[in-house]
Amino acid sequence: MKLENYEVHLPNYSIGDKIYDKIGPVCESYGKKVLVIGGKNALAAAFDKISSYVEKTGLEIIGKEYYGENCTYETVERLREMPLYHEADMVFGVGGGKALDTVKCLCIPDDKPVFTFPTIASNCSACTSVSIMYNEDGTFLKPHFFVRPSMHAFIDTEIIAKAPAQYMWAGIGDTYAKYYEATISSRDERLEHFTALGVAVSRMCLDPLVDYGPKALEDHKKGLCTYEVEQVVLAVVVTTGIASIFLTKDYTPDYNSGLAHAVFYAMTSYPVIEERHLHGEVVGFGVLLALLVDHQYDEFEKIYKLNRATGLPVSLEEIEITDAQWEECMTRIPEMSDVAHYPYKVTREMLDDAMRKLKERCGREA
Repeated sequence: MKLENYEVHLPNYSIGDKIYDKIGPVCESYGKKVLVIGGKNALAAAFDKISSYVEKTGLEIIGKEYYGENCTYETVERLREMPLYHEADMVFGVGGGKALDTVKCLCIPDDKPVFTFPTIASNCSACTSVSIMYNEDGTFLKPHFFVRPSMHAFIDTEIIAKAPAQYMWAGIGDTYAKYYEATISSRDERLEHFTALGVAVSRMCLDPLVDYGPKALEDHKKGLCTYEVEQVVLAVVVTTGIASIFLTKDYTPDYNSGLAHAVFYAMTSYPVIEERHLHGEVVGFGVLLALLVDHQYDEFEKIYKLNRATGLPVSLEEIEITDAQWEECMTRIPEMSDVAHYPYKVTREMLDDAMRKLKERCGREA
């Protein structure tokens, strides 16, 4: 077997309610001038706290900029043209997935140090080495992979705990999907070292959510920064980021996606999904179908109970998809790239049978 030359860069991070005091020790060696770029709500929530800690360091904030509405190449180029960007020694990205993905796509190709400050716990953008790019009309374009993630992620649990709880709620569904999709997609294969590591790490995308998810969500809704909240934030933001770096080292979605995501992408054809529902919410529903298709009935029951405990959907009605629309989805899902690397061909018949079993399970609670 041929030995390949490759490199892997893993994320560095700090987590806690006072971890911005690490900004100086971590960032000062990269220069002095800081440009802060983020989302409007994120900057309102975090900028003053970041600024107060920066004042105690040898760093200087030279500007605060709103990133835009979406993570597009046009947005990236607009930011790149700003004189302040070229004057800055480093960039602090503040916000959710689209804001952080934008600053990564801006800075990493330019080899400009970028540090991430996530303000919600809905995804792993703060710690992973990919940006999800969109078209100007808001539709998905493609993933843009980088050789490394940001230099460091500063995960302030106090700020995250005060954000709307719906983002962590959706993050839970998207995170446990990582384990099931990675293990199914890699089944019975001899894996490269990095892929095998990703599959192994993905187990930690599931267990903390089962153990702590319902309590963490209750605490989050109260704005509390508890141990349970921290464990779920770590799973959503950090563990998923590490797993994704390993699982996409070959820059393909073969081991990083699966049937749960195919269900989501098929349903984005209907405006109600983009307008009224979150990515992880729908993916969490898709996991139920994926487990039934895969005949993992004990795991299905575990996730069904977790979804019920957290309010994640267990029925089409909860995501406002009709039976007729599901019929259309069943014709599209088997041809999607997310299931191209599955250990078996996903068929309409499998999906129809899984939905029937899911409805039966829901019916037993009626």
